[in-house]
Formats: sequence, structure tokens, C-alpha cells
Amino acid sequence: MKIAPIMREFNKSDSRILARLLHTGQHYDAEMKTAFFEQLGIPEPDIDLGVGSGTHTQQTAEIMKRFEPELDAWSPDAILVVGDVNSTIACALVAAKKGIPVIHVEAGLRSYDREMPEEINRVLTDQISDLLFTTERDAEANLAREGISGERVRFVGNVMIDTLMMNREKAVPASLTTSRINAPGVVIDSSSSYALVTLHRPSNVDVPAVLERLLQTLVEISHRIPIIFPVHPRTRSRIDAAGLNDLLQRGRIATLPPLGYHELLGLMESAKVVLTDSGGIQEETTALGVPCITLRENTERPITISQGTNMIVGSDPEKIMAAFNEVMETGGKAGRVPELWDGRAAERIAREICKSIGGV
Repeated sequence: MKIAPIMREFNKSDSRILARLLHTGQHYDAEMKTAFFEQLGIPEPDIDLGVGSGTHTQQTAEIMKRFEPELDAWSPDAILVVGDVNSTIACALVAAKKGIPVIHVEAGLRSYDREMPEEINRVLTDQISDLLFTTERDAEANLAREGISGERVRFVGNVMIDTLMMNREKAVPASLTTSRINAPGVVIDSSSSYALVTLHRPSNVDVPAVLERLLQTLVEISHRIPIIFPVHPRTRSRIDAAGLNDLLQRGRIATLPPLGYHELLGLMESAKVVLTDSGGIQEETTALGVPCITLRENTERPITISQGTNMIVGSDPEKIMAAFNEVMETGGKAGRVPELWDGRAAERIAREICKSIGGV
């Protein structure tokens, strides 16, 4: 979702940037990869490293081992990495050690929670990057506190919102996506109210007691409003391993397999409320004006709270229910779309790269 608008800009006929696309395979679910690449119009990668699963250390190391010979073969003027996943830091490290400039898209976001692997990836990638593109103005202050010169930073807006705006007309109506649901007590049509849930972070799904507590809370919520729950492969495996499938059957919870972006976007924009632990969905719901309850103790996207529709509640059932009740009673936070979340972030990124690449 982050690379799609950037590649679209790079591939324009008048572009001065020759870009090759490398997919590490860190996100290795075949159906999810195919759905996202096809729906978002991302070109077939020039290289697919096929790294697959593993611990954070194993995955990061394997990406570095497989990426180095590709970098040697290509000898690019710079590499561009997005976000905060293991692929981001792994490829940035290899390039930095070889003296190849690193460009980081979505720089400067901080949760200040070092227990999150993504926070380590964010901090380290920013330290070794030569050109840093930020999604919100506060990100530059975060970088300045860490000794990163403002000369390396460019505030360009949010490429996630580029993708959202580019695909909104293609969003699949919720009623069509849910027509394949076979769940007792769950009927969704064009006039139905429902809650959308996504859940995948290790802090929520890897500890059986936490996962059970969250699912019990969702069951309670579903007694007031039906829940649509596309289940991430990681979450599905943890539910199965913990023997919690029966718990899901106690409420009006319709589980779906992983969805393509157009299907998820359709569900998101029509939802009464979204409950999630995804960083990207916090941003998308703010852009769509849909109330969001984030099932985490902190967020690296505080602008979605200060300006958007987001509320942070963690995994505490009382806090979750209080936030849910607020949405049901008042409609939730109104919020507004943050500065430069206008669908043109990738355009600004391409322009800044062309201006800076010689001196990066």
C-alpha cells in the first residue's frame, strides 16, 4: 500500500527515475500478496527474495544475506525503503554498509515503546538514512531529538492516503464482501450497522490469555452490533493453537479469510466503528472519518488521536467497552484529515528525490 503510489510515480513516462522493485517475501501469504499486488497495480517485482517466516532475527538476517548480492548486481544510486518492518531495516543496513544512500519513506514516527520490534526498526533505519520523508510535522521534531539534521528531512504527507484515495472508487461494497458469510445471527446488507475488527500484533495474539480476553470482549460487543472479522493468517494459527474457536461462536462474529485491499476498504468505510491493532488502519479510518478503537497501549501515529478519529485503549476490556459505548452513544470523535494527506505524497517524494539524489 505504501510502495504502490511511489512506483506509479516512478513509472510515469516523464519520470527521471529508473526504479527496480524488490520484494523480500517477508509478507509471505501467497493469497494476500497476489490480491494486493494485482488490486493496487504494483508491477511484478524485478526480484522476489522469497524469505518467508522466521523469528525477527532469522528473518532480518536472511533478508540481508539475500539482498546483498542483488544490490551488488544492480549498483543503484540509492535504495528506497518504506515503513518499519524487518525488510526496512535489513535492506537499509546492507545499503548503508556499502555506502549506498538510503531513502526512508514514513520516517520519524515513534511510539517510544522499545518492546515493539517495529520501534527498533524505525529508530535504526532513520539513523542510517540519508533522505527522510515524513507523514506529519511532529515527526521532524522526533528526528531532531535523536540528532538527525533537518536538512535530511522532507515533510511530504502520507502515501497510505495516496493509495486510499486512488482506490476508493474501486472499493467493494460491504454487502457484496459479506454475502459469502455463513454465520448464524449475522446478516449484513447496505443498511446494516456493523463493527470491523482486525487483529494481528504479537502482543495481542501470541499470549493465549490476552487473545482470549480480547475475543471475549468482542463477543460482548457483538451482542449489540454484528462484527466482521477478517482473520490474519497469524491470528488464525494462534486461535487454533489456543483452542479458542468455540469462543468465537458465542457471539455474532462473522470471520472471513484475509481480504484484498478493495474488499477491506469497502468494509472499513461503511463500518460503524473499527477495532484494530494496525498502524495503517488508524490512518485510513482518520482519512475516512470512521471511529477507530486501537487495541494497543500506544501508537506511533499520534496525529490520528490529536486530529483524527482514533482512541487508544490497549487490551483492557473495561477501556475497550467504554470507548465502544462512547461511539455507539455519540458517534465517536469527529476528527479531521491532517495536513498534506491529500493523495499527492508520492508525487512530492519523486520530485524531492530528483532534486536531492545528486547530493544524497
